[in-house]
Amino acid sequence: MSSRLEMSPRPLPGLWAEPAARSAVADIASIRPRSGIDVRIATGPTTSPKQRARIWDLHNSLHCSIIGTCLTTGEIRRLLVRLKVKGAEIANDHDLHMLGVLLAGRPQSGAKHLQKTLDRSHRSPLNQFAKAKDAAAVCALWEDAMKRGDIPGAYWALLTHPATTDAMVKQAFGEVHMLSHLVGAANRADIRRLRKLEDDNASLAAKLERQQKQLRDGFTSRDDTIRRLTDALARKAGDAVTAAGAADDTSALTAALAERERRLAQESARRERLERRIEAVLAERDSAKREQQRGEQACLTLRSELAVVERQIGTLLRQDDDPAGALDLHGLTVLYVGGRAHQTPQLKGLVERTNGRFLHHDGGLEHNAALLPGLVSRADLAVFPVDCVSHDAVASLKRLCRQLGKRYVPLRTSSLACLLAELTTALVETVPAPDSVPV
Repeated sequence: MSSRLEMSPRPLPGLWAEPAARSAVADIASIRPRSGIDVRIATGPTTSPKQRARIWDLHNSLHCSIIGTCLTTGEIRRLLVRLKVKGAEIANDHDLHMLGVLLAGRPQSGAKHLQKTLDRSHRSPLNQFAKAKDAAAVCALWEDAMKRGDIPGAYWALLTHPATTDAMVKQAFGEVHMLSHLVGAANRADIRRLRKLEDDNASLAAKLERQQKQLRDGFTSRDDTIRRLTDALARKAGDAVTAAGAADDTSALTAALAERERRLAQESARRERLERRIEAVLAERDSAKREQQRGEQACLTLRSELAVVERQIGTLLRQDDDPAGALDLHGLTVLYVGGRAHQTPQLKGLVERTNGRFLHHDGGLEHNAALLPGLVSRADLAVFPVDCVSHDAVASLKRLCRQLGKRYVPLRTSSLACLLAELTTALVETVPAPDSVPV
């Protein structure tokens, strides 16, 4: 048999023949590393070798469980194809597993590559187990992996860890062996789906490798083209060439430069389109954000007004004569500028019901604008709805309030709820002290 495994159409069962008889897997007491690796049963603090065991150093009874648990059929197939094992592309899962087990004990025929594949596939568990300094720490990591169901990487890390003892190897082998039976009995459909996914994964990996090769070839071709163009430019600038050769180089250079200009124009146009799209998207995002903020502010205002209205309604519905918490303006004179004519009686009734006096000016529609200074001088508080008042009336009202030292409050809307909420908020700052209220 050559140093590299070869596979004819159906010679696989014959590859199981070994020069010396193997011990049965059931002979669990015989599972010990080979090649002089010293694995001891931990009965107390011991000094363990610092080097991890290699797969060909482990007893051959462990190879079957390692190949079946720690590698997928897709990974085994890719390894055998890379090692140029004949027929590996079409071998079934059992034959692939059998070849992997045979390969594990032959460092000169590919076991080193198998070791690297296992280490690369389970790098994270190996790094985690490498922090364990004694058998107890390794055992704790294995038990934690069993609870989480993360078996393959932890099993490989435990078997090769320098602090692993015979007892731990026996226990882990038995648990993995029984787990394989349980999984096989309970999840046959999942196994079929897993096998299909593994095949798909292997196919995608091969496709990805081909695409990467195509990309590398494309980059190489591009570099060659650039190099040829550079050489042509150098020849054009400094070398004395024949007329025919110069014409050929010039033609090739002109064609290449035209192609590059065309591609550059296409990429520039594409970049400009993308920049315009990005600017439009950013503008839409900013506009949506501003609308959202305005909506949130309006929502907060409405909630505040609703809370005030509900609180006032609750106090007005009480049966006692003097409901606690009801709004009391204490004789405050409120000037309302603007608004809708049909709402004026309701606004007046609301102010007077809360022990206040109501003055109204429609902002100049029917009332004379000259009446506004007198009304402002009589009022303690001036309010105006921003959605139903003229700009001139608002400007005059603000100027008069500043001149006379009166407070004015803009209302979000001309609704009763908005007026009630603003009166409740402004009451503390506007109402005079109880001893100064006229009787």
